[in-house]
Amino acid sequence: MRTQLWQLACLYWTTANLLAFALMGLDKRRARRGCWRISEKALFFFPVLGGSLGGMLGMYFFHHKTRHWYFRAGFPLLFLFQAFLLFFLWRWLAP
Repeated sequence: MRTQLWQLACLYWTTANLLAFALMGLDKRRARRGCWRISEKALFFFPVLGGSLGGMLGMYFFHHKTRHWYFRAGFPLLFLFQAFLLFFLWRWLAP
């Protein structure tokens, strides 16, 4: 049961990170083309739900939103919070 729970959690975490990474790339592409943009609230949505690492990697990989302090500080702080939360859940659920 615990193995299945961890597999589901890893799938969720991977999906949230991939979506956060992809949204940063998509918004950068739209910015270059002058098209309709993704809101900053939407760019924070998946990182808040667990995709902070993907958002951070996307931000620096695509050089997008790196001048905004709330992205530069927010994504790493979210990542630290989520890493601590994951560590404590792991310790609590470990046999």
